Amino acid sequence: MHRLLRTALPVAAIVLAAAVQPMPDAAEARFKALYEREWRWRQSQEGGGEDEQRVRPRLPDVTPRTQEARLRYWEQVLAELARIDRGALPPDRRLDYDVYRYQIETLAASQRFRDWEKPLNSDSAFWSDLAFAARRPLRTEEEYRNYVSMLRDMPRYFREQTQNMRAGLARGFTPPRITLEGRDASLASVAEAANPDQTVWYEPFRNMSGAVPAARQEELRAQAVEAIRSAVIPAHAETLRFMRSEYIPGARTELAATTLPDGPAYYQSKIREFTTLDLTPERIHQIGLEQVATIRAQMHEVMREVNFEGDLPAFLAFLRTDPRFYATTPEQLLREGAWIAKQFDGIASRWFGRQPRARFAIRPVPDDIAPFYTSGRGGPGGYLINTYDLPSRPLYSLRALTLHEAAPGHAMQMSLAAENRRHPEFRREYYISAYGEGWALYAEKLGVEMGMYETPYDRFGMLSYQMWRAARLVVDTGLHAKGWTRDQARAFMTDNTALSRHEIETEVDRYIAWPGQALSYYLGQMAIEEARARATRALGDRFDIRRFHDTVLELGSVPLPVLHARIDRFIAEGGPSPWPEEE
Repeated sequence: MHRLLRTALPVAAIVLAAAVQPMPDAAEARFKALYEREWRWRQSQEGGGEDEQRVRPRLPDVTPRTQEARLRYWEQVLAELARIDRGALPPDRRLDYDVYRYQIETLAASQRFRDWEKPLNSDSAFWSDLAFAARRPLRTEEEYRNYVSMLRDMPRYFREQTQNMRAGLARGFTPPRITLEGRDASLASVAEAANPDQTVWYEPFRNMSGAVPAARQEELRAQAVEAIRSAVIPAHAETLRFMRSEYIPGARTELAATTLPDGPAYYQSKIREFTTLDLTPERIHQIGLEQVATIRAQMHEVMREVNFEGDLPAFLAFLRTDPRFYATTPEQLLREGAWIAKQFDGIASRWFGRQPRARFAIRPVPDDIAPFYTSGRGGPGGYLINTYDLPSRPLYSLRALTLHEAAPGHAMQMSLAAENRRHPEFRREYYISAYGEGWALYAEKLGVEMGMYETPYDRFGMLSYQMWRAARLVVDTGLHAKGWTRDQARAFMTDNTALSRHEIETEVDRYIAWPGQALSYYLGQMAIEEARARATRALGDRFDIRRFHDTVLELGSVPLPVLHARIDRFIAEGGPSPWPEEE
């Protein structure tokens, strides 16, 4: 509209208008130049660059000097962003602006608190995160050569990480010691390997791509074996010694994030990071208690439906011990998960207008991390199911788990975001926990409407998962702001969810070592449910569930206030599809 009007105005009027206020196009151009420049720089910080390869030949520089330079850069970006008139941007670019500002504020806050001095928690660590690269298939000779180069760079990278951890150790900035016990097993699996080809790092060379000539394959295998022997195994061994002799023994004994350096402010920054909201720990704790009471009443309804005589603790004990609810082999658990995912495929078009082109595989959680890993995890291209300790993996929860981690949860949502070329790269490739986890938890509950829960026990499994996430609001804030003990947190989870003892132990340790992350799920789901209820009331007969879901998913991954604003617009426009070409 603005461009059409300007072509009809006399040149003098255009000059006069420009002198009075900046043109909207000028603000938009400045904003685009800023985020494109910063995004290229951000990618280069991870070891890539403008011509980034799928497998990078060098691991990131994580030295204190680089970390401090990152903080200065992001503070400069925030200053430049503040000088751009958000009101002069078109509506879609205002959404971009709000998402981008949240990203940069979050990145800068993490740098200010020196999160890089604590690159691990009870669930994962820099070395185990890196190991996932070894499980991705390689395709070209260049990717294999980059991978070998990355292996050779590992000692430098591990040394920089451990030096940062020493700095954190010196100022009491570590995960609690109790959450680190046994977490060095994934290091030991590499450090103590008898041969290089027995490690996870050799995995890409077992069945190499046919695109690589046979002669080159032998050459690359030999290079990989040498790199693992001379660089990878020593790096893991050195880090293992550091963990066992220095880091774990010296880690802090307090549990609460508020006991860390500048702890109350640090915990509040994590609440902001993971929920995108400015709620206090006290308010979140109260919301959790209210939601736990509501879900408990729904659980009692299911108990009456199955004619169970006894109280909730007795019913939970029954669910944890009756063999009918548990797989007897890892293959059975994986097959059940695959069957549930395919059942969703059969009804997906009734609930979603657009679905991703990408598909996902279903695989077991790797053995070296499975004992301390969550029950499942999903994302673009993959849905991991934890087959370790089968008596801890109830089948009545598998439907909720699959809807959350696979489709229409993470594997679907994140793939749609990555494929959405309407948005700039910083939106397609960035994950905001409140939105992503909130959507995945909403997907679990949506399973009731979709008819995905076949038995009352399946529905109870969904309610137990809802209770699990509502209880997190209570437990996370209890641990980090109210002085709760580990036993108190475990008892609250035991009394209110159907999770197994093993899952409760690993989950509570995860909340202790990763403050704030557990808050994102239920608060995110509540925001999506509130948005849907608002749209349903406002639009009446015009409300279409497929259009609503497509509108939420088209956003990608955004702060919850941005979701709220987008649904306001959805309502004002009459509830259209965000993909009108598919109407």
